[in-house]
Amino acid sequence: MNLSEKDQLYHWHPYTQHKTTGLLPAIVRGEGALLWDENGKEYIDAIASWWVNPYGHSNKFIADAIYNQLTTLEHVLFGGFTNKPAVLLSEQLMKILPPNQKKIFFSDNGSTAVEVALKAALQYFYNKGEKRTTVIAFEDAFHGDTFGAMASSGITFFTEAFQGSLIDVIRIPVPTKGNESQSKEALQKAIESNSCAAFIFEPLVQGAAGMVIYAPEILDELITICKENQVFTIADEVMTGFGKTGKTFACDYLTNQPDMMCLSKALTGGTIPMAITTFTKEIFDGFYDDDTNKALFHGHTFTANPTGCAAALASLQLLQSESIQANMKCVHQSHLDFQSKIKSHPKVKTTRVLGVIFALEIISDGPAEYYGSLRNKLYNFFIENGIILRPVGNIVYILPPYIISQNQLEKVYQVVENALEIV
Repeated sequence: MNLSEKDQLYHWHPYTQHKTTGLLPAIVRGEGALLWDENGKEYIDAIASWWVNPYGHSNKFIADAIYNQLTTLEHVLFGGFTNKPAVLLSEQLMKILPPNQKKIFFSDNGSTAVEVALKAALQYFYNKGEKRTTVIAFEDAFHGDTFGAMASSGITFFTEAFQGSLIDVIRIPVPTKGNESQSKEALQKAIESNSCAAFIFEPLVQGAAGMVIYAPEILDELITICKENQVFTIADEVMTGFGKTGKTFACDYLTNQPDMMCLSKALTGGTIPMAITTFTKEIFDGFYDDDTNKALFHGHTFTANPTGCAAALASLQLLQSESIQANMKCVHQSHLDFQSKIKSHPKVKTTRVLGVIFALEIISDGPAEYYGSLRNKLYNFFIENGIILRPVGNIVYILPPYIISQNQLEKVYQVVENALEIV
């Protein structure tokens, strides 16, 4: 029995209907933008393994940092203690985060980073004797799979089984081009009609919705409305953070900065699960009290794990290096060149590029289901051709490791172009 067969025997995979899914490739090795399965087949990882691996697989610089930390201090509890890598990481993050971010809270994945932010927003007002129970979010948002994060998400089939068990969330239209006024009006109405604690958003790009992109100027306006009404703003940068949009954070395109930021995925370069939620001093001060019951009672066993912090420190060093910054610009330009070539294809409805993100929308006869036949046909075609891409309905996106070679990227583009001939 090979690895794929044993996997089928033992495992329950995420977002998978196992009755209609066959054997899954068993990956045994990775290097740079490439992965190899147990049969020796090579794949180009064109989505950086769900957006976490911008510096390539088996990156020696990060691996050495992890090894050195493991042989010094692998883990120590963060409840009642601190550790050197956590302090150094926070010190480095403060240099690149928006200047209003003053406090860092560690957790272990993107969903829990969002959960921490939502709980902090709700409890802040509770601590002050004010009951605010409603959160505002965009339609088609995706913020994670824990209950608060799931409630804030708008992709209904992910959450419909749990309706009635979720916090109150009002969804407003995404302010894409032409919908800016509608989005602003909906936000103002939501705030006027409800006791709102926070507005959560994926800044500039909605990843799981199919790389839906909107302008920073309208987000600035929405944040202004929230600030005028004492509604906290939460930027979910789990996907967009650490260079995806062409800047370190998508919020770097903004004039008005959020009150909280959620970070994960590329934080440790795809090595060790870790997440961070950052806060303004105002929010932290809402919990700073002689009354112990006003503390933020949220924690994780591996909070601020020293090994994860060491990996994150190495990842930040790579991100800020001249070579990685140059590679990011090359990927961006390659995307623009491919966009110019493919946008007039008769089967392409729209294309969009931001930073290292490329997306195209395929013209489809009927509604393109998230995990429908078109998506599955495309996914299987890509895997057969040695390219790891995960279409969202009729939207194909590319979000590769920053270290991908031009030849590898050209192969990805060619396979995407070939895929248009089978739909």
